Amino acid sequence: MFWPQRGSHGVFGSLTACLAFVGTLVVNPSPVNAVAVPPVGTEKGVSAYLFDLSQVQLTNSRWTDNQNRTLTYIKWVDPERLLWVFRSNHKVSTNEASSNGGWDDPTFPFRSHMQGHVLTAWAQCWATLRDATCRDRATYFVTELAKCQANNGNAGFASGYLSGFPESDFTLLETGKLTNGNVPYYVIHKTMAGLMDVWRHIGDNNAKNVLLSLASWVNQRTAKLSTSQMQSVMNTEFGGMNDILADLYYWTGDSQWLTVAQRFDHAAVFDPLAANKDQLNGLHANTQVPKWIGAAREYKQTGTSRYLDIAKNAWAITTGHHSYAIGGNSQAEHFRAPDAISGYLTQDTAEGCNSYNMLKLTRELWATNPSANYFDFYERALLNHLLGQQNPSDSHGHITYFTPLNTGGKRGVGPAWGGGTWSTDYSSFWCCQGTGLETNTKLMDSIYGYDSSSLYVNLFTPSKLTWSERSVTITQSTTFPVSDTTTLTVSGAGSFAMKIRIPSWTSGATVSVNGQQQSITTTPGSYATIQRTWKSGDIVTVTLPMKLRLVPANDKQSVAAIAYGPTVLSGNYGNSAPGSTPTLALGSLKRTSSSGLAFTATANGASVTLSPFYDAQGYSYVVYWNTSGSLPT
Repeated sequence: MFWPQRGSHGVFGSLTACLAFVGTLVVNPSPVNAVAVPPVGTEKGVSAYLFDLSQVQLTNSRWTDNQNRTLTYIKWVDPERLLWVFRSNHKVSTNEASSNGGWDDPTFPFRSHMQGHVLTAWAQCWATLRDATCRDRATYFVTELAKCQANNGNAGFASGYLSGFPESDFTLLETGKLTNGNVPYYVIHKTMAGLMDVWRHIGDNNAKNVLLSLASWVNQRTAKLSTSQMQSVMNTEFGGMNDILADLYYWTGDSQWLTVAQRFDHAAVFDPLAANKDQLNGLHANTQVPKWIGAAREYKQTGTSRYLDIAKNAWAITTGHHSYAIGGNSQAEHFRAPDAISGYLTQDTAEGCNSYNMLKLTRELWATNPSANYFDFYERALLNHLLGQQNPSDSHGHITYFTPLNTGGKRGVGPAWGGGTWSTDYSSFWCCQGTGLETNTKLMDSIYGYDSSSLYVNLFTPSKLTWSERSVTITQSTTFPVSDTTTLTVSGAGSFAMKIRIPSWTSGATVSVNGQQQSITTTPGSYATIQRTWKSGDIVTVTLPMKLRLVPANDKQSVAAIAYGPTVLSGNYGNSAPGSTPTLALGSLKRTSSSGLAFTATANGASVTLSPFYDAQGYSYVVYWNTSGSLPT
């Protein structure tokens, strides 16, 4: 059982890209306001932007398979059951609905955290697909939450409060007497974030009003506390309260929300990071990452460089010294000593929420400095961790909370309260189930970016970008990372730079325009820039050769994962898990298919097949090996 810990803290070789152009393109130097409700504020320190969800759609691929399973679930799950804990707590009729189990059970300490994630998933579904079912579910749900909030007088709660547990838990939190395992502000953050997404993506004013009332309650509650009391409150996991409140300031222009956001600056975590000190060992990992996202958001609202230092240092420390080959981090939900990897290859590695939040942090930082290195990590974690977090044999897209990296590991591991295996329809509702819904309804959100003079191609994913402000459409077709070709057909013309990410794992990359190789720099870990006046029908071809490579454990170079280009491979051991970590003869590795990422090798003297880890489902696998010899040239 994992929840008490929170109470004590928190597709598809080489790559070829083709681009064909038609029309006129002029790049806008300011953010594209494609959301239903654009922000009022102007961010500081931002030099590049990522397109709004409403402007990018996935096209058929391994990625849409994930998306569609999640969409099936969020359009199926019963809103009445999701409302149960809110209605019960606020003394409103539950309409004879059934209550849920797992982390939304009426007796579970931080019940009602899941619903904010569902609101966000519905809003994202509407934003990218204009799916009326998702829109209508979201607006109905918010209407019912408003009724709960309006009944606070009869429930004995202060105006604006909204949750599935009593307000008295906040009194216990403030006085240091909360011992039931609840993480109250963690839940409030999830609810506020869901309401914010329904407001800005759908334009629902009910969501705005409920959100502002809840935010006012937070303001009144925290304004009464001294600085030392507030710092004590933050010893209990509080999600990204600084993040959502800074966002609320950005969207409304009301400075009070920035003031409230800054009350959630956790000195015990922020001070070491501001000094670039790694003091993460022993901390509950996902308690920390949302705070760092908040620091990045606070930087963009204030221009205070210390916030940016905190976020940048946290990202560099975590990705460089606390992350596994698949991009995930944490063991038993906690950070371990810097570079301690080989000793922590267990069944409870790589909590899903952590990677979800690290990708959010990566997006925030990229906007302040559009470096390709940020998207090297983004690709690594999204492809190798989160894509395979979902169970492809489940029509509702259920997820594994942990992604085991132990020898003979097998996906489908979660907290005991909720079943301990894969998530379920109504009896788990873990945090990672919630973030999984969000991840798989926004898989398109970082593929493309832009600045005042450039278009960025960050990820190689089948998708369609509609840049309506410039009458430009880009359709990308690819089976990356399996095949070597991606095609982007672009309607639009004009003078601008096309910046295409050259990943750090490649070498000898080439870029051609209309079949002519360009004399441009293609340094790994950078963007290759094509500056020209584009005309209708231009085609750009990018080749990114792939090869086998090792991803050694930071603390033991002889223990390593095997990757091919961006893709981490795993060995298939069926139902017979090895008793100890096999020794893989690197020189024996051989690709056996030109149409798929299939390999064979010899490990402990026996033949083993290897394939992408994101597809390692339903069998025991090996990701990290003892290694001998050298990779084939």
